Formats: sequence, C-alpha cells, structure tokens
Amino acid sequence: MIGVSAPLALALLPVALLPLATPWLRHSRLPRLDLRPPDGRSAVADPLLTGLGMVAVAALVLGIAGLHLKGGTVPHRGSGTNLVLLIDRSSSMDETFAGRAPDGTEESKSDAARRILLDFIGKRPDDRTGIAAFSTAPLPMLPLTRSRSAQTAAIAALDEPGLSQTDIGRGLALALGMMDGTTAAGSRAVLMVSDGAGVIAPEVQEALRWLAARQEVHLYWLYLRSEGAKSLFEVPRPGKPDTPQLRPERHLHLFLQRLGVPYRAFEAESPDAVARAVEEIGRMETRPILTDRAVPRRDLSRAAFIMAAAAALLLAVARGLERPWAPRAPLPPVRAE
Repeated sequence: MIGVSAPLALALLPVALLPLATPWLRHSRLPRLDLRPPDGRSAVADPLLTGLGMVAVAALVLGIAGLHLKGGTVPHRGSGTNLVLLIDRSSSMDETFAGRAPDGTEESKSDAARRILLDFIGKRPDDRTGIAAFSTAPLPMLPLTRSRSAQTAAIAALDEPGLSQTDIGRGLALALGMMDGTTAAGSRAVLMVSDGAGVIAPEVQEALRWLAARQEVHLYWLYLRSEGAKSLFEVPRPGKPDTPQLRPERHLHLFLQRLGVPYRAFEAESPDAVARAVEEIGRMETRPILTDRAVPRRDLSRAAFIMAAAAALLLAVARGLERPWAPRAPLPPVRAE
C-alpha cells in the first residue's frame, strides 16, 4: 500500500495542471499560432511536452510529500515448526559434563547449550520460536516469534548464574501454555534442555495432561547427563528401590511417555553429543509451515525526484531545440514572353 509522510504537501498537486493552460513553446513570428500550417510532428510534440511538464511537477510534489510503500506482513509458506525452547537454569547447569566448575578448558553445560541452540535457530529462518526457562520457578523469556534478533537476545540472557532448585513440572506447563494463540499453520514442538529433574506434584501432573491433550505438541527432552549420573533408560535391577525421589529423571521420562503426545528423549554426555541431538531434532521438526513475513517500508521519494529531474531535463532539451517558424518567401512571378 502506498502512503506519504507529509500529506499536507499533496495540496500542491493541482499545480501540475498548469501546463494545460500555459503553452511551453511561445517563440513565434506569428501573432496567431493557430494560423500556422498543420504539422504532424508538432501535433505529437505539443501534448508530449505538456505531459512532461505535468509529470515533472507531480513527481516533485510526491517527492516532497515523502512517497513510500507501507510495510506490513505477507503470508509466507516455509519449512519449520512452532517451537518453544525450555531451558534449565539450575545451578548444576553451570558445571561441566564432568560435574565440576569450568576451568577454561571445558564448557559448562549451560554455555554449550546456549552456543548450540543459537546455531540451531540461525539455520532455521522459517521457525516461530519462543524461549522459556526454569529453576526455582518458571520464567517466560520470549513469546513465539520469527525475530532472530529477539531469539538471540533471549538465549544470550540466560548466562546469569543459576539457582539451586529445579521446578521442571511448572516449567513444562509454562512451555506448553505458550502455544496458546498460535495462529500459524504447522506443527508444534517443545524442546526441553535439562540436566536433571524433580518430583512433580500431582496437581501439576494433572495440568500437564490437560495441556498436552489441548496443544497436540511434539515433546523432546534433551537430557544433559553428567558424569556418573544414571541413564534415563536404565531399569533398576529387581529388588532395588525405584521411586521418583531416588530416580526423578527416570520417572519424569516415564511420565512423559504416558502423556499422550509424541515424545522422544535424548541423552548427551558432551557438547558434541548435544549438537548431534539438536541436529536430529531439527530434521524431525522440518514440516510445511505458514507464517507471516515482515515487509519493510520502502521509500519512493528518491525515485519521484529522479522522475521529476528527468522530465525537466527533457523539457530543457526541447526548449533548446526550439526554432522560430517563418513563412516561406513568395516565389517570384513568372514573366510571360
């Protein structure tokens, strides 16, 4: 859609009609131009020069008014998903995969996760991505958006020191709830990145079941397993205690399997393993998606000024080529012999 920055300047547009009342080529030896003999070239040149004069004035006014194409959004069909990244910010995430404080030779789990996720979203321009975090309490960081700058800033902001607890249940409920109001067609996915879990209260479990049935999401858990921690898939030997208090990660995994949505867990014991898992999740979450793509405002005033200058230049050339018209001298009389 076309717009102007200074609409009051459009009041000057009627000035563009002046060439209709004022002839451009005045120089003539005849007091009555309509007495000149018919000339086909003049019949073409006169309206052409008049039109150039009107174009020059109108284009100049539009340039002064700040003519532009308004920005907005247009439908865009791409390949990706509606994705919420749920990132653990408990204090254990600030340790390395070996379970110790970083000494400069190893990345912490949180640093590795941020670096890999930033690379992940940079390669997926059609995703609508939201960011959430959790530790002692869930923390919404960014609603679903296609803005890469906003996503990058939200993930980079997760470099603050983590807190001691891990309320993964309410964090997951927050991530699922962020899918409300999703208008873009396409799949929905939640990627949870955590190095541990906790016991989920019964009322939170019930809320998660309700949200999962409502949202119809694909759920992924990227478990950053520290050295010496038990695997999610390790089944205790007969007679060994197996309770949510002793094995919270395993029991969270079992709960998510029974949640009624497509679910898959990945274990990573190094930054390279995290990168491979994220890459595989990206391959699985590449589906047709319809989103709105932003169209920036486009300035047309410069083009209007160029058009006005070109029309004025042609008029100046025509004026320079103008020649006075004079009637031919009468032929001498023929003398009779």
